[in-house]
Amino acid sequence: MPEQLIWTPLQLGPVTVRNRIVFSAHLTNYAVDGLPSEQHVAYYAARAAGGAGLIITEEHSTHPTDWPYEKLIHGFHPEVVPGYRRITEAVHRHRVPIFAQINHNGGQASSMYSRLPVWAPSPVADPLFREVPKAVDAAEIAEIVASYGLVARHSAEGGFDGVELQCSHSSIVRGFLSPATNKRTDDYGGPLANRARILIEIVDEVRRAIGPDLALGVRLCGDELIEGGTTIDEAVEVARMVEATGKVDYINTSIGVATASLFMIEASMHIPPGYSMFIPSAIREAVDLPVVGVGRFKDPLQAERALAEGQCDLVGVVRGQIADPDFVAKARAGFTDDTRLCLSCNQECVGRMGLNRWLGCIENPAAGRESEGVGQPRPVAVGRRVLVIGAGPAGLQAALAAARNGHHVTVVERSGAAGGQVRLAATVPNRAEFGDLIRNQLHECGRLGVEFEFGVDVDADEVERRRPDTVVVATGSVPDRPWWAPADAAWIVDVRDVLDGTAQPTGSVLVLDELGFHHATSVAELLADRGCTVEVVSPGMVVGQDLGITLDLENWWIRAESKGIAQSTELVPMGVEGRVLNVQHHPTGAMETREPDWVVLAVPSTPADALFHELRGRGLDVARVGDALAPRRAHAAVIDGERVGAAIPTAQLAPQLASR
Repeated sequence: MPEQLIWTPLQLGPVTVRNRIVFSAHLTNYAVDGLPSEQHVAYYAARAAGGAGLIITEEHSTHPTDWPYEKLIHGFHPEVVPGYRRITEAVHRHRVPIFAQINHNGGQASSMYSRLPVWAPSPVADPLFREVPKAVDAAEIAEIVASYGLVARHSAEGGFDGVELQCSHSSIVRGFLSPATNKRTDDYGGPLANRARILIEIVDEVRRAIGPDLALGVRLCGDELIEGGTTIDEAVEVARMVEATGKVDYINTSIGVATASLFMIEASMHIPPGYSMFIPSAIREAVDLPVVGVGRFKDPLQAERALAEGQCDLVGVVRGQIADPDFVAKARAGFTDDTRLCLSCNQECVGRMGLNRWLGCIENPAAGRESEGVGQPRPVAVGRRVLVIGAGPAGLQAALAAARNGHHVTVVERSGAAGGQVRLAATVPNRAEFGDLIRNQLHECGRLGVEFEFGVDVDADEVERRRPDTVVVATGSVPDRPWWAPADAAWIVDVRDVLDGTAQPTGSVLVLDELGFHHATSVAELLADRGCTVEVVSPGMVVGQDLGITLDLENWWIRAESKGIAQSTELVPMGVEGRVLNVQHHPTGAMETREPDWVVLAVPSTPADALFHELRGRGLDVARVGDALAPRRAHAAVIDGERVGAAIPTAQLAPQLASR
């Protein structure tokens, strides 16, 4: 049987990669004062240790006019070189090549940080930043080209094995290539050959700077998904131009524009894996250079299929290796069941970045904290008997974190299955992958020897009878009925009641969204699919407002329109009279009424913490995690569980945990 393509070496100019899995460039927000940090070093080293064939760092800015977000690496400063060396040395210890991606974001930026005008090919404002840029003149174009050469030299001095030019989803080069943003009439505008001129000049300059011993790649956007933008036919022609220089060793690909169509670049679980593979496939047919394909690859089988079908020569796997740094090593060893599959939820990676925080992962608490040793075993001399009450994401993470260090862990769960609210969330349309969080945790718990008892409802007396050394209460939360909803109004139910089948609304349904996330929108889709007439009402300015952070909002709008789901905003419930719900438009104070057959509540819940307080009152070593501590989202539950489970010592529970 021939060896799988995914494990065969490949030559990228002077650089040999051992396998075809690339940890592609992506933002991390780990930079400190424009310089690489120890967070970068440990983060990239962990993926190198995990077997990645090639690592490409996040972008390094080439010019002082390019500062679109706070924590950007300023590659044009010579002070970056020592940090580069720490990164490359750490990665090279694992015999993995690492390339530096260099870039100028052009008009996809603001002057907020730089206090300088934004540079772009034409004065076309970006739809996100909304700042009219300065159209660069010939001298400034020459300065841009030279600045790429400067950062390339810094990269070579820093020990990188190659350089990738980011000319795709957020780049001044993309701005020149695209007819939507390039309105010039000089030698850098008009026909495609003119619009590509700056790219060819940069390729020439960077190759002069790095010489023949480093690899050079170009990342191109195959379809901007905007009106009048670049499409695949022009992208293929640009790829041919790049190859014709004879100075480029591979082509990387992307889809979309990082502002106008960002939701298609870092696609959530609503978008099928491999959705953008038409781009590398078309480019690969046109050029002989190796081509990298990307598109929400979750497991090695998907990657192998893309290679075997000739769609690309290498596969970019980013979020999969954020979730599990050992993604490649596990696949190579045949331990695919041990892989912590990415959920494509975008909550802690893309979502945190959108809030100007450093990149993390909802199911991998160590992501971004590798330099602190988070998630690493700290074996104890004498294991304690740990009882975890509740098998939701917080309880499972506490269990596996404790078992990782050598404690003897038993999880008891009242229901017949693990998962808590995550299990319910995964039952709604297009959210099944969210259930992989529990699947991954259960698999790791099994590997670590955690014992489970399902269908067991323990009280304080039963806990004392079991005589555990440490108790972790992960009993979750319960729905909280709003003040305005009569207790005897059976037609007013909680989201959970609908998802678990306790309530089965029919006819007209009003879904109240006070959480601004998937709770209301998901149940609205579920009910619309069942034939209900659905209206989502929110006191916020946008229904599901936090879906914008995870890049789910645009596709929710599309689906809501197609399913006839109405959306009404800035409305606050004020009371019920019979079957009539009174709501107030709070910007104006105007009153409105609704008379639905059912009301479904997506509102804040309350901690189910009675058992915790009783156990603490009896003097037991006890901590609480997840919603039992404070109702939040799944990422907080996992972080709580990791922190508490990993901190259980061989003797007394840490006082700061027992007080929670």
